[in-house]
Amino acid sequence: MMKAERLSAVFLCVLCLAETSVARQTASAVPRAIQQNPQRFQPAWSAAGIVVAEEQVAAQVGAEMLRAGGNAVDAAVATGFALAVTLPRAGNLGGGGFMVLWLQQERKALAINYREMAPAAASRTMFLDAQGEVDKTLATKHYLSAGVPGTVAGLVLAQQQYGKLSLAQVMKPAIRLATEGIVVTRALSQSLSSSRDHLQKDASSMRKFFAADGGALLPGQRWRQPALASSLTLISEQGASAFYEGKIARQIVAAMAEHGGLVTLQDLKNYRAKITATVEGRYRGYRVFSMPPPSSGGITLITMLNILEHYDLAKIGNNNAEYFHLLTETMNLAYNDRNYYLGDADFVDVPQRRLTSKSYGKQLAKRINRQQHTPAKEISHLKRNDKESNDTTHFSVIDKEGNMVANTYTLNWSYGSGFTVPGAGFLLNNEMDDFAAKPGSANSYGLVQGEANAVAAGKRPLSSMTPTLLLDPRGRPFLVTGSPGGSRIISTTLQVILNRVDHGLNLAESVSLPRVHSQLWPEVLSYEQGVSSDTLRQLEAKGHRLQLFNAMGSANSAEFLPEQGGSLGAADPRRGDAMAVPQ
Repeated sequence: MMKAERLSAVFLCVLCLAETSVARQTASAVPRAIQQNPQRFQPAWSAAGIVVAEEQVAAQVGAEMLRAGGNAVDAAVATGFALAVTLPRAGNLGGGGFMVLWLQQERKALAINYREMAPAAASRTMFLDAQGEVDKTLATKHYLSAGVPGTVAGLVLAQQQYGKLSLAQVMKPAIRLATEGIVVTRALSQSLSSSRDHLQKDASSMRKFFAADGGALLPGQRWRQPALASSLTLISEQGASAFYEGKIARQIVAAMAEHGGLVTLQDLKNYRAKITATVEGRYRGYRVFSMPPPSSGGITLITMLNILEHYDLAKIGNNNAEYFHLLTETMNLAYNDRNYYLGDADFVDVPQRRLTSKSYGKQLAKRINRQQHTPAKEISHLKRNDKESNDTTHFSVIDKEGNMVANTYTLNWSYGSGFTVPGAGFLLNNEMDDFAAKPGSANSYGLVQGEANAVAAGKRPLSSMTPTLLLDPRGRPFLVTGSPGGSRIISTTLQVILNRVDHGLNLAESVSLPRVHSQLWPEVLSYEQGVSSDTLRQLEAKGHRLQLFNAMGSANSAEFLPEQGGSLGAADPRRGDAMAVPQ
């Protein structure tokens, strides 16, 4: 059988599995998306490199850089800037994120932290009202909710340090897309229409995202973004200084001053993206590299893997009640530590070595009751006083040399704070809500967090973003994965890895199968359509309170296949514009 035929067979197998699993329930969004766009969700084979992203035009831009002689970093940076044009709800210049890299020639993993920072005037009580309660409007829908953006600094740093092409080369496609316009897809049109209430409070956002008469952009229309094109051009010519010290910085600060925000020219000038060590673990012979604090993803992921290594998951089976119960109890133990201990390591003492140790994983594994759910109140570190956004985006890149890049970045909410910087053409984030505005109270995504993540000037808020790389037991590049999905990011990434490593599923199956999530508080087990009704009844009998969740994440993943001489990419069908594009 030829490679293309094998891939088609794999795709059809995934489709059949997805359709069979939902036969007892209403149709899942996963097979529906596959049926609407069958070619887009076939796993893409490449004899060289591959780019897998949530939006197809941006993925094509990344692949274009590989074909132009760039490496995985060039492709990732080009994709990141292109997503600022094509996926405005999450792709961005005004947000921040994390990148994890594997440099094959150097045999080295590293991470780039370009998470947003709290401005110098920020304080731990800045979002509390006169009664001491969190004012959610200030925390999420105000200029106060914006941290100092990190995306431009992070992408430029990655390209200059580890790319092969020039900054102008990798940014040229994004500038072209913003100048000449993109064709509005059905997904983009629907996304903007559903976010009208969030965007209409800002005149600059209405001018950018809606027609002159206030009507929605319609599928098939060409949408040009001249102000964003101007900002991208300045960055390509002047580097990050254009954003942090030049014209764009002045535009940001003028908007802040007019609308009661805190970010100053000095805050922007002081911002730095950081190159740092990854969090590293080992799981069944695989080396796992992920993001350290202020991401909670890497530590929490490795804690969970260290717990689960004590169980024969292949023997237990996949996506049955016993398996989902074990995952739930594991997640609750790990999220308990996440919420209590983790924060920006520049400000708090994070016990990373202990939390990621094999001995601690063994200790936690002994606490799991295999027969019955353990109530949150019996394990929680925090006294609860009483949702990180689904519109983060993740992309994965592998080049022909085996260099790998996992990148996850975000504005927090879909379209961030909803405010577009006048004249600059990009949205501001509302990442300040990722701090614990009042420790012990749930944030917008149900996470109950402690003092380690309290607001402080110059601090970076805790995140769940989990860009992750794996080497196989022979030390060869293997897997690039990660996801959007807020607090569900970590559990999504975990399940992709378990599907591939423990259950031996192919990459497309590993990405597509139904997922579950639990985070201790709120005390509920979320599940996607596709989990059988028998399994749900058995989980309820074990004491779990269940909640159907529409879709969890978009785990666009890639795999290096050294023995076959190429790469494989699988776009997650949970989001309709995703695509894997070969070099």
